[in-house]
Amino acid sequence: MTLTQAYILLAVAIAGEIISTGTLKATDGFTKWVPSLICILAIAICMYTMSHAMKILPIGITYATWSGVGIIALSLIGIFKYKQIPNLATTIGLVLIVIGVVIVNTMNDA
Repeated sequence: MTLTQAYILLAVAIAGEIISTGTLKATDGFTKWVPSLICILAIAICMYTMSHAMKILPIGITYATWSGVGIIALSLIGIFKYKQIPNLATTIGLVLIVIGVVIVNTMNDA
């Protein structure tokens, strides 16, 4: 597996995490079948592809990227879907997460 393929798998894992967590609220405590199945399938795909990405990428880089991009994407879902507007401190924190993910991915030896 190449580094590019590992990052593609990581992107699929991130998409799975975003789909899974994004549908979690709609499961209503896993009482609604369709959103629950989507949530479970998406997180299974996420974990499977992330485990393969970790064959090449260091665990810290993988997890920092996965969680950082997921946090930003889900914050945007919260803003647009649920009208959950972050305050200034939260916005600053999200910007720092983005900066951290960029630094971690551009300054590593992988």
